[in-house]
Amino acid sequence: MSEQFPGVPEQLEPLVVRLLAPNPSPFTSTGTQVHLIGTSDLAVIDPGPDTPDHIAAIVHAIAGRPVRAIVITHTHRDHSPGSRPLAAATGAPIVGCAPLALDDDRVRSDASFDREYAPDRILTEGDSVAGDGWTLTALATPGHTSNHLAFALPESRALFTGDHVMGWSTSIVSPPDGDMAAYMASLEKLLPRDDRIYYPAHGDPVTNPQRLVRGMLGHRKQREGQILRLLRTQPATIAVMVERMYVGIDPRLFPAAERSVLAHLIDLAQRGEVCADGDVWSVKE
Repeated sequence: MSEQFPGVPEQLEPLVVRLLAPNPSPFTSTGTQVHLIGTSDLAVIDPGPDTPDHIAAIVHAIAGRPVRAIVITHTHRDHSPGSRPLAAATGAPIVGCAPLALDDDRVRSDASFDREYAPDRILTEGDSVAGDGWTLTALATPGHTSNHLAFALPESRALFTGDHVMGWSTSIVSPPDGDMAAYMASLEKLLPRDDRIYYPAHGDPVTNPQRLVRGMLGHRKQREGQILRLLRTQPATIAVMVERMYVGIDPRLFPAAERSVLAHLIDLAQRGEVCADGDVWSVKE
């Protein structure tokens, strides 16, 4: 992974500058990467956390240029909260994914979601925002979250993938809002595209995107097969499955791994392959 320093703008190509937020963690890698699109006027994709020094660094990188839109891929708290102080500083509208219906008849989110997110304009598949020499077009990519969008920059055949495809790790799919079947379908959706490069919100740019997507699909199918093999041996809880499946990973990531295993199990249950008795899962006879 290339060396980056929080708050220091990096010119990745003529229309793309990236700026690292100061929020490293086992779940964010070196931190959230903010992307500035354009030259004479700008869009800002995923401004990240609401911390004064970070927002000041984004404003400094904007350097007085008009901001046409603050664009949000999804509403995890390492992506969208910075949109509000940045909008106040620039006068730009907040556009992008829909807010989650957080208080319906089932729990859909936890503390990782930004409950205050309120876009001025919701974008759906095919909707665009544009400026001088650039266009960002929304691509619906649910799975990591139900409201996740990616954004295509056709002028350079780049795709800003948020957390759907990352340059350092596979995405967490955490039910009930995260959905493994939707995530897999969103990966499949990327394969026929001709994107030259992906710019994820975490990790380095992806210069061979189709190969990575094929690898991610294969990895998820391998995990599914691993789950089925374990359960054919004997019924097990998710905690036991994670301990056996994720050998050698940072134990701090076990809770995230448990969420992804649960997402696989829900998908398998919906397909009639497994069932649960309390916390214990087994293959369905």
